Amino acid sequence: MPISFQKYCISLLCIISLTLLPLATSKQASANDIKLPMLGDTTSGIVSLQQEHELGRAWLKMFRSRVHTLNDPLMQDYIENLIYRLASHSELLDRRLELIVINNPTMNAFAVPGGVIGIHTGLFLYAENEAQLSSVLAHELAHLSQRHFARNLANRKASSYTTMAGMLVGLILAATVGGDAGMAAMTMTQASAMDSGLRFSRQYEQEADRLGIDTLYRADMDPNAVPAMFERMLAATRYIGRRPPEFLLTHPLSAKRVADARGRTSQLPTRYYPDNLDYHLIRTRALIAIDGNAQRSINRFKNELQGHSLSTEAATYGLALAQSAARQHKKARKNLQSLLEKSPERFIYQFAAIELDRASENFDQAFSAIEKLKQDYPNSYPLQTELAETLLQNRQYAKSEQVLEKLAQQRPNDPDVWFELAETSGLAGDIPGVHVARAEYYILTGIFDKAREQLRYAKKLVRQDFKHTAVIDQRLVDINRMEAKMKKL
Repeated sequence: MPISFQKYCISLLCIISLTLLPLATSKQASANDIKLPMLGDTTSGIVSLQQEHELGRAWLKMFRSRVHTLNDPLMQDYIENLIYRLASHSELLDRRLELIVINNPTMNAFAVPGGVIGIHTGLFLYAENEAQLSSVLAHELAHLSQRHFARNLANRKASSYTTMAGMLVGLILAATVGGDAGMAAMTMTQASAMDSGLRFSRQYEQEADRLGIDTLYRADMDPNAVPAMFERMLAATRYIGRRPPEFLLTHPLSAKRVADARGRTSQLPTRYYPDNLDYHLIRTRALIAIDGNAQRSINRFKNELQGHSLSTEAATYGLALAQSAARQHKKARKNLQSLLEKSPERFIYQFAAIELDRASENFDQAFSAIEKLKQDYPNSYPLQTELAETLLQNRQYAKSEQVLEKLAQQRPNDPDVWFELAETSGLAGDIPGVHVARAEYYILTGIFDKAREQLRYAKKLVRQDFKHTAVIDQRLVDINRMEAKMKKL
């Protein structure tokens, strides 16, 4: 049996233990970790925080099975850190958060009970700076912190999971095939209580606006970004025509909301808020993902450099990335070098240099740069994925598998990591590892039948090993439990 698969099963034991740990140690939890219902909080009698968490994760599995999320570790890492920064300054009690990024040019973001936050890359087309993007994220965190979905149920006295589940199905439609279909599904689900639905919707949006502004201010971000982003959304509505952006279909915006937000921010002390260049660099990656074509991106950034650009540095960075994708490596290196000379310590530029070395097959130089960068960023998710990819392209399959196995322990709920691990394990000749990694990927995307099938394949290959067989048997039990719980929802 490959040694890597033995390590892999140990990793699975760690994952299973982490999954069961909250139940085993609940009596030892600190006061900050114990989530008791607030006095007078009627929502806890209908849907508890834990039930919301389970509903949200069930929704996430369904969503992932229907939508291709964007696999860009650098962008994922940036937005995750931004969300956790905002969450730490919000009123959110349960901070078990999951982020999903969808490569879609529409302006959209959404929050799902249980701490799931999703955004479309199209949001970067409209947000001119980090604070404007954060204004949308803070708004979504406010919906979660105030438990607006559960309060909707309490207000309508609809104490059934079917109603909540139906609303989540509506969110899937709104986030995928279009807002109109999603709103129609939610309308059908809530038909029995539509008499008060509009009033509560306006109330919740105003509450989320207010708390979003407070969150931005406490996080030392410009609260004026809230009305500024509102105005950009209204402008987008005018440009698009009769159909508003996807975000506004589930978050109706009026001139009064803009005025209210402007009035609230005017009461706050004036501060200086410097722009964050990293936002513009990540925005560039979103634009490249939206373009989906290297030459189209080259033309985009050349036009920006010749005309108007939110950041000429970001446009130069984008041009270098696009040129690298088009295999114009010399041109890409020249543009990237100009950025490194200006900011040699900037992580994103150093990371781009590694990507370029890998793309041009300068593997020794890439490995040397990775090792140097790891000294300052030892636990960097993007850097670990880049190391795994560089090892893979250099045909060091077993070492690449080891890196991904470690990353899977750190990010057990990341389907992209499991997918890459399955592919790499196959090239490394670790066939049991292929099947177990595929099973984890299918579990996270809600395809339980295929997950069982993959685990049974793995079990046949390790049937002489009692320890590994026991781990797989436990995972099969876990799948049955997850599936039964989802059916009850």
